[in-house]
Amino acid sequence: MLAVPRGTDGRRLPGRGLRTRTGRTPRRQPRFPLLRGVSPRRPARAPRRRRAGRRPRPLALLRRFAGYRYARRHDAPFVVSYHTPTSEYAEYIAPDAVAPAVERVSAAWERWFLDRADLVLAPSERTAGRVRDLGVATPVTALPNGVDIDFFEPTDASDFRERYDLSGTLVGYTGRHGYEKRLRDLVDAAADLDATLVLGGDGPARDDLETRARERGVDARFLGFLPREELPAFYSALDVFAFPSPVETQGLVALEANACGTPAVGADAGALIETVDDGETGYRYPVGDVAAFRDAIERALDERDALAATCLDRREEVSVSQAVDRLEAAYDRVR
Repeated sequence: MLAVPRGTDGRRLPGRGLRTRTGRTPRRQPRFPLLRGVSPRRPARAPRRRRAGRRPRPLALLRRFAGYRYARRHDAPFVVSYHTPTSEYAEYIAPDAVAPAVERVSAAWERWFLDRADLVLAPSERTAGRVRDLGVATPVTALPNGVDIDFFEPTDASDFRERYDLSGTLVGYTGRHGYEKRLRDLVDAAADLDATLVLGGDGPARDDLETRARERGVDARFLGFLPREELPAFYSALDVFAFPSPVETQGLVALEANACGTPAVGADAGALIETVDDGETGYRYPVGDVAAFRDAIERALDERDALAATCLDRREEVSVSQAVDRLEAAYDRVR
């Protein structure tokens, strides 16, 4: 996502060749006051001339080196949103023999790039701490992404259950089916549960997960990628959302599930330590401990009504409007 900076007179800065990259947006997007003039369906455009003496708003950029050049060319503060710790993925994308070297190179690249920003925004305190541990001198602020609570809300899921032939107790997950997500632990935990396992999404681990489910005798339904408009019904249909990934920088899907009144059980690692409030909006368990994972799911099922009530009470705290207020305050500090 690329946001075009504005001068204090509200005019956008000159730019050439700026484009917004987006996927499908089958629903109306929430309005962001700092992103005026940038549509998810059309390229951002700007007049060619800038009024002299006007200092622009910050240029928000998600891992785009071109943004650094643009910001410096137009004397705009450069703000980086840090969401993916590339060095932590080295063991999943590189052979064992070279993984340590890939991790060192990735960390060095991140440190070099982030040191050129005026501000780094991270979606959780854990992720912000990781950036600081890299030795980055740039100020780092934790600013969680918000949930569109007008869209993600408790929904009658009876049609969804009928459409996908689902019944009884449902435990599920949606997102990337990557090996780093440790979804095999979820399949193994489900083997001893009196529940149907429902997985939305896709990824390189899907075939192995389907094979594992057959081997363990798990009643597992792999739904593939779901249209966005079906996600509130998906979350509402679940009795518990299960999230075994230890590599999340925020774990937004857990908050989306909570906003729909569904408690989450997540790994006690990464940003899920913050996202899943143990005993309040769900439960956490030690990474890789399948027995503890199963026990945490069973406990969440037993206490579902109380956990769901807390999830719904906290909807406003995780809303987009709260996130935008914090984002505007962060931008004001570097203007």
